Formats: sequence, structure tokens, C-alpha cells
Amino acid sequence: MTEPPDAGPPYPGSPYPPPPYPSAQYPGQGPTGYQAPPPGMYGRPPGMYGPPPGYPVAPPAVAPDGQPLAGFGDRLVARLLDGLILGGFAAVLFVPLLIIVITMANSVQVDDRGQLTNGGPVVVVFLLLYAGWILLILAGTYVYEVELMWRTGQTVGKRVMKIRVIPLPPGAPLTRGASAKRWAVYQIVGAIVPVFSWVDGLWQLWDKPFQQCLHDKAADTVVVKLTR
Repeated sequence: MTEPPDAGPPYPGSPYPPPPYPSAQYPGQGPTGYQAPPPGMYGRPPGMYGPPPGYPVAPPAVAPDGQPLAGFGDRLVARLLDGLILGGFAAVLFVPLLIIVITMANSVQVDDRGQLTNGGPVVVVFLLLYAGWILLILAGTYVYEVELMWRTGQTVGKRVMKIRVIPLPPGAPLTRGASAKRWAVYQIVGAIVPVFSWVDGLWQLWDKPFQQCLHDKAADTVVVKLTR
């Protein structure tokens, strides 16, 4: 059998000649003697996804009554929607306060020595109006988060995202008292303690097994995802 002529190195400066073609040891294969394995020879067959058979899969998180728990994204979007509604309410209340403050500021007079003649009363009235504005906001959030929520377990944001607040004990009704505890921890404590609202909202990310926020734990509630 005549040997094929030496074609020389395949690349300039390479000391190795190209392999013979076709391969004498493995007829029908490429110049390197390698042939791709048929589909499905290694691993799972094509088109098969998910963990391999026998691989442990974590069960979905559910409430004690078997309903699926609401995810962090759904709860966050619902809270943002409710925040927009309550923020609009606060802005509406702030408009008359701003008008009163501007009117009072225009009434301040300066005497010949450059001192305000009625600055003290103006400041006192402003502080009283500001305190009243804060109290009205708290009252509005109470009505929204408690009185309009506890019968159905849903605010507007929760209804849009199809999630609901339910008691942790299966079959128990959601009460006004439990809803008031959720509101007090989230609103009152959150307004007094710095960064508490952030910790409260993020607590569900590592809480097991019911993904509760701190205000859920205080009220013994969970938030579930409605499937229909």
C-alpha cells in the first residue's frame, strides 16, 4: 500500500504533520478520528428539562390550610400600589395645609428693628397644623389598611395582584384586631424606629416556613396567592 505523500506541517512552524484522511483505523470518520456521540447518549434525551430522576425537589411553600403563599414580588407590587393610593391621599391633605402656611407667612410683619412681630404664633400654628396632618394620615391609613381590608383580606393593591391576608390557624376568620396589629406594627413602629419598615418588608425572604413579615408575625397572619 502506497503511503500518502507527506504534506508537511499543517501550520507554519508546527512540527506535526496533518493526520491521514480518511482514518485508516476508523473508516468514515473525520480527520481527527472523532465522531460526535448520537443524541441522548450522554445525559438526558433532547427536549427533556428539569432535574434528573430522583433529584430532590423542594415542595412549594404553602399556608397551613394548603393555599400557596404569595411571593415577594407580588407583595411588593401590591404594597407599591397601596402606597400610591395613600400617597395621593396625603398629598390632597397637604394642599390646604400649604395654603394656610403661605397665607400666614405673608401676614408676618417686620418692625423697625428687623424683628418679626408675630413670628412666634405663626410657628406654633404651623407645628399644630403639621401634627394634625400627620394624625390625619395615620387615620387614613388605619381606615384603608384595617376597616376596608379585614372583611375580605384585601386592599386595592392586594386585589390587583390576587393575594389575600388570612389567619395562620386554618379556618379562622380574619378579625379587625388582627388587621389593626398588622397596621400598628407596619405604620406606627415603622414611623418611629429607623429602617424598621425595610427590615419588616424583607423579613419574608428568609422567614420559614410561612414567609411572614414582622407585622404578619405580630398578627399571626400569612399572605396567600389566589389561584382563581
